[in-house]
Amino acid sequence: MIDDAYLRQEWLAVGWSSSFNDGELKTARLLGRDLVLWRDGASIHAWEDLCIHRGAKLSLGLVRNHCVVCPYHAWEYDGAGKCVLIPSQPDQPPPLKAHANVFHAQEKYGLVWVALDAPSREVAAFPEADDHSFRKVLAGPYRFRAKGPRILENFLDVAHLPIVHAGLLGDPTRARIEDYEVESTPQGIAARDIKIWQPDPDGTGRPAQVLYNYQVQRPLAACFRKLQDGRCFAMLDTVTPVDEDESLAWVVLALNYADDATDEDLRSFQDKVSAQDKIIVESQRPELLPLDLQAELHLRSDRMAIAYRRWLKELGVAYGTA
Repeated sequence: MIDDAYLRQEWLAVGWSSSFNDGELKTARLLGRDLVLWRDGASIHAWEDLCIHRGAKLSLGLVRNHCVVCPYHAWEYDGAGKCVLIPSQPDQPPPLKAHANVFHAQEKYGLVWVALDAPSREVAAFPEADDHSFRKVLAGPYRFRAKGPRILENFLDVAHLPIVHAGLLGDPTRARIEDYEVESTPQGIAARDIKIWQPDPDGTGRPAQVLYNYQVQRPLAACFRKLQDGRCFAMLDTVTPVDEDESLAWVVLALNYADDATDEDLRSFQDKVSAQDKIIVESQRPELLPLDLQAELHLRSDRMAIAYRRWLKELGVAYGTA
């Protein structure tokens, strides 16, 4: 189990909203804990996958009359997690202790988000998802045998684009990154106007000189806006620690152009980029992201990574860091 007080208060993605059908039990794993999730009309529920009676997995049961029924002794838990019926003793009111361990859950941007403790802040802002002039495409989740901070730092690393993603997001012969500024904001970290020439910036096959604007709003969630001639390609990347050494990266794309490119074209492009990143990120050592800036070498092109590491240290995030 990942014991990080800060992350327990974070909204972390556990599934696509479209995969949850009314009255169907689903499972997920978050911070080393097994969850059972289910939809009841407009409400989405996330509980520990455990019956308080004898420890059976509730996910092996069923939903009946807006209640979850345990597969072992058919104890029934209502939408608030309270046991309302014990079939072996139907005339006895269930004890107050007979209650599922209930977590916070909500839906946003086509994702189901869960916080194990009372959330300290809202889900990371991604305005393009609510802007009707932008088309939305969901990609992933991408499974990494790596810890979340390494994965998110890779998302923020502009200098690797011409090398790891040569022919797509950059050209090795044009790898120079012009100096840029990073600033701290009340929401986290921001960097603007990072210039990069890209052979295929978005999966449409049209080369362009683009400007990247980044926002890091949560320890494991960030977004960028890629601008070119009035067009905008935006991406939200949010990382969910499944266990100590396994994470899922969920991606929400938004763009206000390229109507001729299909959702599958854009998703396939992101699949290819993520597969290239996966090889590198899973190879990185140490697995823990060093917050001591003397532990690794840094250049001006690493300004965003430096700011990210300093910010994690200020927040007191222990998971995935050293």
